[in-house]
Order: sequence, then structure tokens, then C-alpha cells
Amino acid sequence: MKKNSWAGKARIVSLAPDATSILFAIGAQKNLVGVSKWCKDVSPVGGLPRVGDCWALDIDDVKRLRPTLLIGSVPFKPEVVAELVKLPANFLALNPRSLGGIEENCRLLGEITGREGAARGLVRKMRESFDRVRKLARKAKRRRKVYCEAWPNPRISSPPWVAELAEIAGGRMILPAGKRLTDHDVAAANPDVIVLAWTATGDRADPRTALANRRWAGVTAVRERRVVVIRDELLNTPGPPLMKGAKALLRAIHPELAQ
Repeated sequence: MKKNSWAGKARIVSLAPDATSILFAIGAQKNLVGVSKWCKDVSPVGGLPRVGDCWALDIDDVKRLRPTLLIGSVPFKPEVVAELVKLPANFLALNPRSLGGIEENCRLLGEITGREGAARGLVRKMRESFDRVRKLARKAKRRRKVYCEAWPNPRISSPPWVAELAEIAGGRMILPAGKRLTDHDVAAANPDVIVLAWTATGDRADPRTALANRRWAGVTAVRERRVVVIRDELLNTPGPPLMKGAKALLRAIHPELAQ
């Protein structure tokens, strides 16, 4: 199917909050006929039907919406996706691994919805927002070593784009991004700042778990009580919410510079 034969006409069910946040940011929300239960945390989805996510949903709820395009994200439950791809609709799985990949997704969704100009504007807006944070961070006397955590048990570090944001915010991620780690790994790296942004928990990550960890008693971030909670969706949603996420990281890493 040629791209220009369906651009702007898609009936989209978004099971990916990042896709939903991009679609709203480029003014393409009219194409949405359904969203995941998590999308309300990043976009004003109003009364749009909620249909679960890529891990658990009722396929009949999706069918009733008559989508022409389903958007999911990686990771996902194979059994759920196996049901989705049986539907008479295209399936798109987003899996950005960098800020550049996120920009590509913005442009792709702009093409799909006939909002190419707005997508280019969004990319420009995100770059300008990051540049403002970068400019402030350059005033820091030194780059602080940072560990950002996406999940505590098993311990998993934040995704790769968060490492890029940490650099923008005047920090340096000292452990591999998006990897399973041990307490020893973190202790050996000795971060100056620990950021907790636990997936699907909003701002309910508990800094006491780090401060009370005996294995981390000698870690600089723990000794100086630089353990900061950032709302999950501001770092783990690879889309427009990262603009607020970069500012939150600047406040966490260099509170003396944040505006």
C-alpha cells in the first residue's frame, strides 16, 4: 500500500504511551479510536476507550473499535501480539533506543497521520528544550556520576535515551543503560546521584530502599542523601514527556542550576 493512500486516514489504537504522546503533540489525536490504560498518564485522552496494553487486553474490545493501525511497543507479551496481528489491521511496534530513534518515530507518525510539518516542529521543539537544559548544565563545576534505575527487583537501569538525557543535564551515566544489575555493580560504580524512576509507578518509587541498603552504605549518593525520585513517565516515555524529564534530571543532578 502506498503511503499517500492512507496518510491521515488511519484509525489508530495506541497501546504505547509514547505513540499517544507524540500523536497528541502533533495534533493527530483525531486519528485515535482507542488507547492503552497507561496513556492517560502522558496525554489528555479524555473519553477515548481504554483497551489494556501489549501485556494484557481483551481482543474483542480492540475489534469493536475497527482499527486500521495498531501501535505497540517493545517489550510486549508474544501471546498478546499474536492475537493482534490476526486482526485486519497493520501492526507497528515502536522500539526506539536513542533520542535519534525517538525523533524518527515522531516523523514516522507524522507521515502516517498526514502531520509531517507538525512532526518536524515537534522534533525541533524537543531539540530546543534539550539545548536549554544543556546550556544550564554547562555552568556546573563538574559532571556528577549518575545511576538511573527503571526497576528495583530485579535491578534494571534506565533505558539508553535516559543516559543521553543525563549527559544533557550535566551528568554521566556510569552503568550500562537498560541492563540488569546487581547491588555490587552499583556500589562499585559509586554514583554521586541515584535517580529512581520505576516503571508504571508514577512518583511512588521509594528512596528508602536505596538509603537503607547496607551494600550501598559507602556509596556517595547514599552518604550524601542524593537519592531522587522522578516520575516514571517523564523518563520512561520516549516522546514529548522527555522534555520535562530532562529538566527533572537537571534538578536531580545539579539542583543549584535548575530554574
